[in-house]
Formats: sequence, C-alpha cells, structure tokens
Amino acid sequence: MNRIIELFKVQYPIIQGGMIWCSGWRLASAVSNAGGLGIIGSGSMYPAVLEEHIIKCKSATNKPFAVNLPMLYPDIEKHIETIIKHEVPIVFTSAGNPKTWTSKLKSHGVVVVHVVSSVKFALKAQNAGVDAVVAEGFEAGGHNGRDETTTMCLIPMVEKEIEIPLIAAGGIGDGKSMLAAMCLGADAVQVGSRFVASEESSAHELFKRKVVESQEGDTLLTLKELTPVRLLKNPFFSKVMLAYDEGASKDDLIALLGRGRSKKGMFEGDMENGELEIGQIAGLLSEVKPAKEIVESMMSEFEAGKKELYKSKFQF
Repeated sequence: MNRIIELFKVQYPIIQGGMIWCSGWRLASAVSNAGGLGIIGSGSMYPAVLEEHIIKCKSATNKPFAVNLPMLYPDIEKHIETIIKHEVPIVFTSAGNPKTWTSKLKSHGVVVVHVVSSVKFALKAQNAGVDAVVAEGFEAGGHNGRDETTTMCLIPMVEKEIEIPLIAAGGIGDGKSMLAAMCLGADAVQVGSRFVASEESSAHELFKRKVVESQEGDTLLTLKELTPVRLLKNPFFSKVMLAYDEGASKDDLIALLGRGRSKKGMFEGDMENGELEIGQIAGLLSEVKPAKEIVESMMSEFEAGKKELYKSKFQF
C-alpha cells in the first residue's frame, strides 16, 4: 500500500500545492473530489477568511483536504484555533520551525506535514514529529530554498536519510514527472504551478493566461537577500534586475518590493507591477484545465508511463 494514500486516506498520491492567492476552497475541494488531496493556502488569508474557506470546502467535498500553514504568518494562533475548531484532518506547515506547532496539532488528531528544501531540514522535521515531509526542489515556484538543489538531486538525498513518507515537489506537472519522482524514492507528489492554471484556481485570469503562454527561461529565482522567490519575468521583474545592476542594498530591495506585491499580480491581475510567482514547469503548460481533468490526466500518463518503461525503455 502506498504510504501517503494510507496516511491521507485519498485515492491518488497527488497533492495540490497550498499556494497563496491561488488555492482557495474551490480548487481544494475540486482536487479532493477528483481523488487527490486539495489544500487551502492560508498564508494570504485573514483568520475569518480562512474559516469561511474551510466551511465552504467541507460543504463542497466529503473527502480529506488540508490547510497550508506558513509558520511566519503573523496571526498564526488564530489559524491554529480555526483548524482545530473545524477538525481539518491534515495540515502542511512551511517557512519556519516545525517544532512550534506540531505537537499541539497532533494532540488534536491532525496529520502534520512539513515542507523542506534540504536534507538538514527534512531531518529536523522528522525529529519534530511530523508525519511526512515535502521535499521541494529548485524548480518550484514561489518561495524557495537558498541552495538551488534540483528535485532530481534532492529527492534521493532526502529519501536516503529519513524514515517517514516523502512527497516530491518542484517541476512536477504531469504523469511522467510524477513517475520520475516516485522512481527516485518519493511516495507522492505535490503539484503547484499546474493547478495555478486550473479553472478552479483563485488566481486572476490574466495571470493564468500569462502562465500558459510562458516559455522555457521565462522564470528566475531571485531576491535571495530577502526570501528566495521564483518569478515570472514582467516589468516588475525587470525593475528588480535593474536594481541589482545598480548595486541595490537589502533595504533598497525591501523598498522596491513593498507590500502586497504578490496579491497585486497573481490575485488582482496587474501583469505590469505585480509579483508573479510560478515554477519552471510553466514552460510546459499550454492551457487552463479543470482540476479534475488535471488529476485524471496525470494518473493516466503515470500508468501509461509505467507500462512504457517496462515494455521498451529497458530493452537493451
């Protein structure tokens, strides 16, 4: 039995990333109803908004779903209270120390998963008592690790050192990449960018269009002095590059970034001045699809890929 399917009680080992401004209750419930695990991204939500999304998600699906909880969220205690109050079965923590809330969440029967970008932090998460880890490679969109370790290198490194279930993330958007990640030792995959470009995603339609129109090389990991983030190239991105050319300090970059830059781009649709977070896999995407179709297509490609490997790839 697949360890993640057993742990999460889902049909398929496909987890939708909990992306800020893109992962509301509509997307989470659609992915869960399709057999994967949908996640509400709470990092961009006020406590009352998260509660509304959880209530609506529970009304839209009777399948398990999760909440992604960035540890640096300023009002995290209220998010924790809401998650416990509404008996959310699974929480994915990120961007912080998993020791802080893992014990409390698990004492209320919540399955806890932590997102990491290195072997070091995977071991820390395991020692903190989490039930599984997501190892996210350099290819991923949004906020990323500083070491630039690719998914193909990171997954076997982490799998070698930990005993708990492992979920691969970064550069995974179809059944073939899912198969590759699981061959490297992952028990499941987490998919972000492919679900940004879904019909149920709460991302602005202009952002979705820009994602599926993007090509190879249209994203870059930048702003390492603040928090490393992979961005789609646009006029704001060009301003960031110009600031580097002119020797901008950390304070200069903070001033340039300002506040609400990601909301402006991904949620409000300002393609000129917004921060557009997306992964390298965007260069492979060509159309916006329903979440159910994405899950079904991934599983179909995954099964076909397994048969193809056995039939011809290893015949020398």
